[in-house]
Amino acid sequence: MSQRRKFLKQGAAAMMSLPLLSFDPKKDWSIAPLQTNAPKDEAYWKMVRKQFPLKEGQTYFNNGTMGPTPGYVLDKMFDHMMHWNVEAATVDYKNGSGPVLLTGYFPYEELRTKLGKIINCDFKEISLTQNATFGMNYVGMGLNLKKGDELLNTNQEHGGGFGAWQLLAKRKGCVYKQATMPEPANDPQEIVDAIFKEVTPKTKVIAVPHIISGFGTVMPVKEICAEAKKRGIFTVLDGAQCVGQVPVDVKDIGCDAYYSSLHKWLLAPSGSGLLYINKDVVGDIWTTIASYNWDNQDDHGFRLMQNGTGNAGLMAGYDAAVDFFNTIGHDVWLNRVKELGKYLRDGLKEMNHVTFYSSTNEAMAAGITTYGVEGMSGPELQKYMWEKERLQPRSVGSEMLRHSVHIYNSKEEIDRALQLIEGLA
Repeated sequence: MSQRRKFLKQGAAAMMSLPLLSFDPKKDWSIAPLQTNAPKDEAYWKMVRKQFPLKEGQTYFNNGTMGPTPGYVLDKMFDHMMHWNVEAATVDYKNGSGPVLLTGYFPYEELRTKLGKIINCDFKEISLTQNATFGMNYVGMGLNLKKGDELLNTNQEHGGGFGAWQLLAKRKGCVYKQATMPEPANDPQEIVDAIFKEVTPKTKVIAVPHIISGFGTVMPVKEICAEAKKRGIFTVLDGAQCVGQVPVDVKDIGCDAYYSSLHKWLLAPSGSGLLYINKDVVGDIWTTIASYNWDNQDDHGFRLMQNGTGNAGLMAGYDAAVDFFNTIGHDVWLNRVKELGKYLRDGLKEMNHVTFYSSTNEAMAAGITTYGVEGMSGPELQKYMWEKERLQPRSVGSEMLRHSVHIYNSKEEIDRALQLIEGLA
């Protein structure tokens, strides 16, 4: 472990001594201006918006699919990839450059420690993965399940949230079940009751979303995990939409496993995911992809992220995205997402021709709002908003539009959307 730390420190020192190669040398993507004690007012958020190379005159409202990457993060990725390609012949793997050339053989303790502070766990409980689907599969394939064991999802899973459980049902003879969620969901107890209505003595896994991808409903996961623990049921939470949108405290939630895609709300590069497994149960999870340290019993998070050579430039961007988040500040960031989400919902609630599919209970809502407009299909509404004002939310069904808001959005942009929708009355 001390040798790996030496590799990391030497690699980081080498990177810091290099001149920065920018993807857009005409702009300064430094995050120094964001490190201010000034009020986090609209002027501050306009400064944040300038950190993104988004086209002027267009508004992105589809963060629930993919978050745009800040210029600061792109700079770090571009600089990393350019340098280690230009200097390929002068780089000696054995002099400590391993972590900046390869990814799947090194523990990345510093990055995992930063992530541990965001979701409240020890870094050894975190694995760096490509995305939420990888996390789900690492857990599912690693569990000791047998024929007849029941696996419980909901009927509102994202496609990447049920695949592993359905595969296990087919491969091992497990029984796959879905709990039917209320729609819209405004009462947390209704959700808890709907899930445990499907639980039997054979239920071994409850795997549910922390936030439902299609509707943006924030689930009562703490209550679900507490009841599951009483019954000896393993809990896995799909947090693909969560880290960077709502507070995530895995110890307070009490889940056994939690996975997320940080290319959404934390605005990390595509391919930046994390998997948390509680240290009290991780010893029972088999390694899915085996490499040098596949049986490491000291650092189980590292054991489960053994995946061979990957894109080290991406890892540099991942680390930079976490720094970007921490510079703005955990609470400041999340409160802004919530503020903008509520601003949109408050405006929509004034319109009788709007139907909510998302929760209207603000305790169960954040940056995603899914709704429909009388007389228009979801695809028609998406096309209408783009053609009229270059606004880009996402159609998620024949009748629904999923509208995501984030820190790079403004209330003026939301007002333009509301004016268009009001005009359809």
